Amino acid sequence: MKSGVRKGDLAAMELLNRQKTGKKERPVRVLQFGEGNFLRAFVDYMIDIANEKGEFDGDIVLVKPIEFGTLERFHDQECQYTVQLRGIVDGEPKRINRIVTSVADVVDAYNEYEKYAAFARLDTLRFIVSNTTEAGIVYDETDRFESNPPKTYPGKLTKFLYERYQHFNGAPDKGLVMLPVELIDDNGIRLKECVLKFAALWKLEDAFTAWINDACVFTSTLVDRIVTGYPRDEAEELCKEFGYQDNLIVTGEPFALWVIESAKDISGEFPLPKAGLPVIFTDNQKPYKQRKVRILNGAHTSFVLASYLCGNDIVLESMNDELILNFIKATIFDEVIPTLTLPKKDLDEFAEAVLTRFNNPYVKHAHLSISLNSVSKWRARCMPSFLGYIEKEKKVPAHLTFSLAALLAFYTGTEIRDKALIGHRDGEEYNIMDDAAVLEFFAANSSKEPKEFAHAALANTDFWGQDLSALAGVEDAVVSYLTDIRVMGMRKTMEKVFG
Repeated sequence: MKSGVRKGDLAAMELLNRQKTGKKERPVRVLQFGEGNFLRAFVDYMIDIANEKGEFDGDIVLVKPIEFGTLERFHDQECQYTVQLRGIVDGEPKRINRIVTSVADVVDAYNEYEKYAAFARLDTLRFIVSNTTEAGIVYDETDRFESNPPKTYPGKLTKFLYERYQHFNGAPDKGLVMLPVELIDDNGIRLKECVLKFAALWKLEDAFTAWINDACVFTSTLVDRIVTGYPRDEAEELCKEFGYQDNLIVTGEPFALWVIESAKDISGEFPLPKAGLPVIFTDNQKPYKQRKVRILNGAHTSFVLASYLCGNDIVLESMNDELILNFIKATIFDEVIPTLTLPKKDLDEFAEAVLTRFNNPYVKHAHLSISLNSVSKWRARCMPSFLGYIEKEKKVPAHLTFSLAALLAFYTGTEIRDKALIGHRDGEEYNIMDDAAVLEFFAANSSKEPKEFAHAALANTDFWGQDLSALAGVEDAVVSYLTDIRVMGMRKTMEKVFG
C-alpha cells in the first residue's frame, strides 16, 4: 500500500490530478533540487501565487537529488498537491487551502539521468532552487565528474552548469540564478565556493569559470516558515473536506519570510513582492538574520526553560500563561529590540508576528524539543542581546539574566543516563540533552551551593567564549535568582521578581 490515505470512504475518492486542477502549461523556468515538504510549502507555494497573479510565468521541475526514495506519489497525482496553512490570521484561527499547480514534472537524478541532464539545455530555464539540508553544500574531492550524477549537490550543480555552458557555447545570457535555502550562513557564497573548487578539481576550462563568475548569480538567502509536513493523523478528514484524495498534502504556518541577498539585482526577473509575497531583496541579509535569531530564536531560548519548570510543556501553554507571556514580551521589547539595528517599526512588527506565531493553536511545539543544546543556543541567540544591552544601558538586563539562571536551574541533575542528564520537575524526571562535555560539567557542579555553581558556570569560557562572571552585577543577580528558584520554585520566584 502506498503511503497516504487509502481507507474507508476515501477508497472511491479520486486522486488529485491535472484534470481536477485545470493546470495551465507554462515554460519551465525553475529547477528545484529537493522535493520535500519545506520547499513545496514555501518556494513552490509562493511561485504558484505569483503565477496566478500574472507576475511570474513559469513552472517548476523537482529533482530528487538522492538515491533513495520514490517519486511515485508525484507521478500518481501529476505533481498536483494541496498546501494548508493554519494559524492565527487577523486575530482568528484560520486554515488557508491552496492547490499548487505550478510543478510541471519530477525527475530522479540517478535513475533518470538523461532526462535530468536535458534540463540543462532548456532555453527557458533561469533559476535553481535547492534545499539539500545543512550538510548538502559540501566540497568532497572524491566526487567524480564522470559519475552520472556526481554524488554531492555542488558536484551535481557544477556538472549541470557545465552541460549548459557547453550547449549554449558560453552565452552570457544563459547563466542561471542560484537560490539555495539551506540553513547555513552565506549559503550562496558557500555554494559558489564549492562549484569553483569542483571546476578546478575536474580541470574544466578557464572560460567556464569565467562564465560562472560573470553569467551566473549565486544568491544567499534567509527563509522562515514553520512547515509541519504531511498531516498523517488528519489526512482522512482533510481529504473528505477537500473532496479529493491527496497523498501529498503539506501543512505549515501562514507566516513566511524570504530574504534574498544578491550582488546583482534580480528583483525584476523574480518579482514575487509584486504578487504581495513576503520576499525582500537586499545586498545585505545580515540585519534580517540578526532580527530572526535574536527575536524569534532568542525568545524561544530565553523563556522555554523557565516556562517548563513552571509546569508548561508546549509554547502554546506559555502564551496562555500570563506570567510567562509578560516575561516574553518584556524580554523582546525591552531588552532585545533596543540592541538591534533595523528600524524600530520593522522590529516591532516582526516581534508582534513572532508572538502571533507562538500563539498558533495548530502547532504543538514542545519545550523539551526546543531545550536541546540550550547552552550553545543561549550563547548564539541570547548572549549578543545580553551583552549589547549591558554595553548600551550600562546595567544588567533583568529578563535575559533571569533566563541564564533558569538555564542553570533546568540543567540541574547528577545522573547521566542514555546520553541525557536527568533533571526533575515536580518529582518527575526529564531528559536534558546536550553535548557530553556540557552534561558532564552540570552533573559535577549543579548540586553545589548556588554561589559556587553559578560562578563555575558563568566563568566557563568553553560555554560562552568569555567569562560572564567578570561582568559587573551578573553573577550576583544569577546567584540571587538561582537561590530563590531552589527555595521557592520557578513560578513563585518569577512572581516575586516580575509579578
